Amino acid sequence: MRISGGCHCGAIRYQVDGDLIVHALCHCADCRRHAGAPMVGWAMYAEDAVEVTQGEPKVYASSEHGRRQFCANCGTGLFYTNANMLPGIIDVQSGTYDDPDAVPVMVHVQVAERVSWMERAHELPLFDRYPPQT
Repeated sequence: MRISGGCHCGAIRYQVDGDLIVHALCHCADCRRHAGAPMVGWAMYAEDAVEVTQGEPKVYASSEHGRRQFCANCGTGLFYTNANMLPGIIDVQSGTYDDPDAVPVMVHVQVAERVSWMERAHELPLFDRYPPQT
């Protein structure tokens, strides 16, 4: 499957050309803090399936073996690797796909670290845009 994507400002573009291993929503504290979000969507591929076609991501050593890549201009998180735990594998932040609906999510991971209110987030009221002003 061929997927394209990039950062918010457009400085970094990438292409994925390979088979998806898994697409997960991660609830770990590291992902939450790095993204500033309650969870992060990660699509896992063989490392050689992902090619940066424009720009050069900045690399941040987020743990002893974990490396997070992001756009130094706009801050968009793009990739995660951990050669010790997941050799030859790269995770792509699926929210950066040009078509985020192209690959359906399959599982939730690291739920032991999930923010407690996320367990029932699907029960909250829904609005197409913003709630009515009262």
